Amino acid sequence: MFQTFKEWFWLERLWLPPTIKWSDLEDQDGLIFVKPSHLYMTIPYAFVLLIIRHFFEKFIAAPLARTFGIKEGRRKITPNAVLETFFQKGTRKPSKTDIYSLAKKSSLTERQVERWFRSRRNLDRPCRMKKFQEACWRFTFYLMITIAGIAFLYDKPWVYDLWEVWNGYPRQTLLPSQYWYYILEMSFYWSLLFSLGTDVRRKDFLAHVIHHLAAISLMSFSWCANYIRSGTLVMIVHDVADIWLESAKMFSYAGWRQTCNTLFLIFSTIFFISRLVVFPFWILHCTLILPLHYLEPFFSYVFLNLQLLLLQLLHLYWGYFILKMLKRCIFMKNIQDVRSDDEDEDEDEDEDEDEEGEVKAMESKKRDCLKNGLGASRHLTPNGQHGR
Repeated sequence: MFQTFKEWFWLERLWLPPTIKWSDLEDQDGLIFVKPSHLYMTIPYAFVLLIIRHFFEKFIAAPLARTFGIKEGRRKITPNAVLETFFQKGTRKPSKTDIYSLAKKSSLTERQVERWFRSRRNLDRPCRMKKFQEACWRFTFYLMITIAGIAFLYDKPWVYDLWEVWNGYPRQTLLPSQYWYYILEMSFYWSLLFSLGTDVRRKDFLAHVIHHLAAISLMSFSWCANYIRSGTLVMIVHDVADIWLESAKMFSYAGWRQTCNTLFLIFSTIFFISRLVVFPFWILHCTLILPLHYLEPFFSYVFLNLQLLLLQLLHLYWGYFILKMLKRCIFMKNIQDVRSDDEDEDEDEDEDEDEEGEVKAMESKKRDCLKNGLGASRHLTPNGQHGR
């Protein structure tokens, strides 16, 4: 049964144009072609990357975060049995009526109750240190793989005329640079997929799962069918923008707002150019439109382009969020990752500022009262004589 399934799965009419046979892609005359068995190594390499990531975050990202002044954990809160019971058995976000009732029961002010619940919710959220470490790891990988990709691609003839892939397969040998570029990219996406359960969970969690699966499927399919040109270009188009996004996140977590805003504007520009202009009007045009001039559509052609169209839909989805963040940047002078949790990332700092502001306000009121009181006493005491 397994042999029958294998023969059906690798049918030439599913994977290859009518003029090409699997025998044409066997190593011969000094030419080396890709093999599906090469992809088996992406799984163990993914776990190697996870190990490297662990040590990178511990010994490089964490010290760098502390250099930026990012704290290890969250500020402790005062234990309160009444509020904790309501938090566990009631709701994490009490209504105004609940806050009023809880304030009476706990002998606190309503403002103190609100602050306690906000701090308590923050205890269950990942701290800035973890977010910074994750962004720093992704930034480092994207930067290195982009530099490697440019070095591999800039002088290769397969940066244009992608339709040739469908029209006779140029007989080119598989280069070591191509092999490692593909293997490392796929291993990285496998590692991101494996770590989704422990990474910071965001609103677009499902979109990330779909994106990672689509990327792995696309890279695997393009590798097995020997569509190296389209695969490598799709990878570098994605990586070149992600560098700026991850760097903007790092500076956002560090509190460098102006730097974050600048980097985010650069990211937005590169994102819209690379993923909403280059990707659809160059890569998709060359894989979807041009082949129709030379070949009848077949399964491999349809399947590849469906995956590319799925990626383009994700680009539009994320482009919508980017426009929302740009609106904040332009009109509110602040960028917040709208894909993150509902709680504001700056709540801890906001709480400290609120408390400091309240203290200052109370001190100011005391000073005003003293001034007014002295003024009144001077006015009421004749001849400037103070009563005993």
